[in-house]
This record gives sequence, structure tokens and C-alpha cells, in this order.
Amino acid sequence: MSETARQLEASAIRVAWQFAEPRLAAIPEGWFTMGCANGRDDERPVHRVWVDRFELCIYQLTRAEYAYFLRETRRAAPPFWDDPAFQQPQQPVVGPSWFDATTFCEWLSNITARNYRLPTEGEWERAARGGVEGDLYSWGNTAPEELPGYASRWRNAPEPVGLDAPNAYGLFNMGDNVHEWCADWYDAHYYERSPERNPQGPEHGSRRASRGGAWRHHVKASRCAARSSIPPEFKYADYGFRVARSL
Repeated sequence: MSETARQLEASAIRVAWQFAEPRLAAIPEGWFTMGCANGRDDERPVHRVWVDRFELCIYQLTRAEYAYFLRETRRAAPPFWDDPAFQQPQQPVVGPSWFDATTFCEWLSNITARNYRLPTEGEWERAARGGVEGDLYSWGNTAPEELPGYASRWRNAPEPVGLDAPNAYGLFNMGDNVHEWCADWYDAHYYERSPERNPQGPEHGSRRASRGGAWRHHVKASRCAARSSIPPEFKYADYGFRVARSL
């Protein structure tokens, strides 16, 4: 083994001992109804989808976790890193591009010897629904504006993760705080040809899919079926991510 290889191995071992892996929840395999008949055009047609069992981080990736990644890789911090509004360690990290998010997954995979990645849109929606068919939101059908304290929340930044109760799969903030990058390319008409089992999104595109609501929108929590997208190089203050793992 070369000296460089030994140094890389030693660094990986050191990081693995010091870095706590994100907490994951097992999402069971099964069928679910994807999309919304009364939603936007890109949420139709409503269709049945099978998703294999996988794991998803119960929280959006936090600033503290991302800070460790930055220190170890010497990667440039995302925009807004020094903004006082985003300094709490347990806030979700904001501003990573899709490329930054996938690079984090690769780094985490290397130091843990586990295969981390971003979730697909299908996986994200199945997880957000928590095994419940027909509800609009991860918490049920209560409109966001009717949730306790809604009017005073998310004024200038996302909240620390995990303040509200989790959904039925034990996942927090599935629909609020920050948009979450997904693995897929985005296509508004993808549901017209999406496969029934484990859809991966189109092969090509110019925008990457994202899911969930965000703190700086007028309506700050989104429906389980709601879709969004931006080019993968964009770095916005209301974008973050959470990691997934195949089983």
C-alpha cells in the first residue's frame, strides 16, 4: 500500500470514529398512490407505484453535519454559510447545489462503507405519506395555515429540525423547512410514462427534482404530491437535502 493510500485509509478511519452517521428510518416496500388528481398538471396522472424497501434520514441534513464534511474535505462552503440567520447547528444546511449534495453522499459512503445517496421522487413521496393513502400532507389533511403557531413560524430562516411530531414512518419535516434535492431529473410529463416499479426519473434533463415546502414561500408547507425543480448547479437559501440508503 502506498503512503498516500495509507494516509487516506487513516483519514477515513478517523472520520468514521468521530462522525455520527445520520439517523435513518426503514421505509417498508410496497405499493402506494403517487400524485394528486386535484394538484398541478405535473402531479398527474395519479398512478400506482411500487417502491422497494429502503432507509431515509429522519431529519434534513443539519448545518453541524455539513460543517464536519466541509472540514474533512476542505470543500468550499455554500452561499449563506456566514449569514447569521443560518448559524444554528441543528438548522438544516441551506445552499448546497445538487452536486454538493451528491458529493456529500459519496463522502459519507466512503467513510462508512455504506451506500448513501439521494432519494428518488417516488421514494420521497412514499416516505412522506407514511403508509397512509389519500392524505394531502404528511400529518393528514389539516391545511398548513391551520397548524398551531403557523403564522409566527419560519419568518426569516428554517427552524431547527425535528421540532414537530414525526409522521408514521418516524420522519420529521416532510413538507416544510427546506426543499429537498432528489436524485431524479425533472420532467413535468414523466408520470405519463413512469414505470410501475421503482421509478428513477427520466434519463436526461436540465433541472433536478426536489420535494417538500420551504421557509421563504408564502405557503410554507407542501403537500406530499407537490413537485418542484431547479437546475442542479443552483444554490438557494431554501434548499437542503436528506440522505437515503438502499437495503
